[in-house]
Amino acid sequence: MSLESKIRSLKAHPLIQVLADNRGNPRTLVLIEPLWGVPYNLIAPFATLYMYTQGITDVQIGLILSVTMAVQVLFSFLGGILSDKLGRKFTTMMGDFFGWGLACLVWAVSNNFWLFLAAAILNCFEQINQTAWYCLLIEDARPKDLVGIYTWVNIGGLVAIFFAPLSGLFVRSYSIVPVVRVLYFLFALTMILKTLITFRFCHETKQGKIRRAETRGISVFHMLGEYRQLIPGMLKNRGVLKAVAVSVILYVTNMVSTNFFGLYVTQRLGLSENFLALFPILNAAVMLIFMIGLQHRINATKFRIPLWIGLALYIVAALVLIFSPADRLGFVLLYVFIAAVAAALVNPRKDALLQLNITPQERARLNALIMASTVALSSPFGYLAGWLSSMDRRLPFVFTLLLFVTAMFVIGRIQEPQVEER
Repeated sequence: MSLESKIRSLKAHPLIQVLADNRGNPRTLVLIEPLWGVPYNLIAPFATLYMYTQGITDVQIGLILSVTMAVQVLFSFLGGILSDKLGRKFTTMMGDFFGWGLACLVWAVSNNFWLFLAAAILNCFEQINQTAWYCLLIEDARPKDLVGIYTWVNIGGLVAIFFAPLSGLFVRSYSIVPVVRVLYFLFALTMILKTLITFRFCHETKQGKIRRAETRGISVFHMLGEYRQLIPGMLKNRGVLKAVAVSVILYVTNMVSTNFFGLYVTQRLGLSENFLALFPILNAAVMLIFMIGLQHRINATKFRIPLWIGLALYIVAALVLIFSPADRLGFVLLYVFIAAVAAALVNPRKDALLQLNITPQERARLNALIMASTVALSSPFGYLAGWLSSMDRRLPFVFTLLLFVTAMFVIGRIQEPQVEER
């Protein structure tokens, strides 16, 4: 095949077409996502060990998770109101600056429980960002392209595959604490840059302009009170409730994996902490291959079967990890491979499923309400996971296995959403 034919074939790829057909906010936000994804994925494998190495116990790690989740509930409610009153663009910028830029600066100097807690609370501003960012990303996009857009978002977070070896190399040479401090400082700089790019190249959405005009002159307290009218409507919508149930379960399982996987494989399975940088590489490689090579071959309007298969793979992965013998890297690599395929199937679809089930006119506040509900329902599980880990480091993953089984039952009862062409 000639170079020209290869270029034509590349341009015809469905994921490339998604970016070509959704100019403006979707394209800009997708392209700058690596500014968050690269440093986050460099740090994530070492974040819990960074705390643990400085004397933070399993129970204190779980306590930080639960305290900050309670704060996130409040910030999630405010996220919907601020997204309507201040606009999606400005609220996204505010969340990026305070929730990541400033929080990472505090993480960079943290050396005790209280500083780590302060950084985690600052990071709660990200909940404000989440509501506004999702609206900014998809409100002017075509509904049929949502799975493709969310696939690109996941890909943007996975480009750290090209940089992740550096963190493991530096940890091996200089030890974990100084390396992670520098990475947090660089993370702060990239998020400030991301804020500036959002300001320059993104625009307020049509629905954002409408809501900003409608809420002008209405107090924040009055808008908080209006949640009383939104909650009954959401509770009557079975499609939304099932999507929220799946989101809560996946939120909890991701929280457990993110915060306790590193401790499990180093403290129980006896693997070197240098391997922690290898696992994101394999995870990212598998997900990228799947998303670019296979994702578009699965009908984007179908949700139930791919979600069900993905959850089944998560269960298999959990079993592999729980029964992994000590000092056997191959079992952990198999776990990462299976979990990566599961995530590639599940993540874009569970996000799109939720957005397709909510009313566009109240997208910001419904997203905020759903996010607050997700965090509130998940908050006790941070401490629970820490307590389980303190007894036996396998128990948090036994817990996630049970949650995946529950999610499969919920997915088996959902109806396929109707995707409109626009």
